[in-house]
Amino acid sequence: MSALHEASDSVAPKAAAQPKLVVSDVVKEYPAEAGPVFQALSRVSLSAPDGQLLCLLGPSGCGKTTLLNLIAGFLQPTAGSVRIDGTAVTQPGADRGLVFQDYALFPWLTVRRNVQFGPRMRGASREEQERVAEKYLRMVGLESSAERYPHQLSGGMKQRVAIARAFANKPGVLLMDEPFGALDAMTRETLQEELRRLCALEPRLTIFVTHSVPEAVYLADRVVVMAARPGRIIADIVLDEPHPRDRTSEQSVARVREIRALLQTGPQPREPHEPKEPHEPQEPRERAA
Repeated sequence: MSALHEASDSVAPKAAAQPKLVVSDVVKEYPAEAGPVFQALSRVSLSAPDGQLLCLLGPSGCGKTTLLNLIAGFLQPTAGSVRIDGTAVTQPGADRGLVFQDYALFPWLTVRRNVQFGPRMRGASREEQERVAEKYLRMVGLESSAERYPHQLSGGMKQRVAIARAFANKPGVLLMDEPFGALDAMTRETLQEELRRLCALEPRLTIFVTHSVPEAVYLADRVVVMAARPGRIIADIVLDEPHPRDRTSEQSVARVREIRALLQTGPQPREPHEPKEPHEPQEPRERAA
């Protein structure tokens, strides 16, 4: 069973905790040599609490990676703002960890040294570096490969190292840009299961970019569906089925079918409305730019 964010008028509301992430009316435009500017994102707003695994889902060109890069601090919005723990994001920071599709490991470092890199840059002691590396390599099942180099690993093993390295940095927000997209189907499903297990062991806000509907339905606590030209949010869906989920269950199959239909038909036009504050609950309906 799933539900969109809803507000209840039947009871007095409790004081809401500060959202971990708040994206407010973000516009991202790129200049063009001729003609109008290219608008990658149009008035995107969302908020997310700590501990949630949120999937940004949509077709190529919908701006989901652009939004991730804005949260990471690699890009700045043309208008609007991105805040983490109430502080505006203006540049990359150690409070955000990133996992990319292409692994981005240091080829001259062993698996162990790759995982130790973040703690070493923070000035951790040698003992602390060893402890952290041992912990996270064990969590991803690579303790026996600690002295190997990236070129000696399979694609799935490389991505496990990248995930272990990101967790070892202890970021407040974990950003993942289609990290399993280049893997074969069986390895991809295995790593999805491992990611859910890691998120249960060490909860943190995780923003996961994907164009795979089944992947989003299996992983996410919440799916933010985006459309292109311009990039915008068209639906914000909470999935409340417990984890671990059965990929072949009636509920999962129905949810995949529903979201695919939404992506094919696009948002239904509606009258313009005044935008809400990003931390307020959203009405149970599709959103248009």
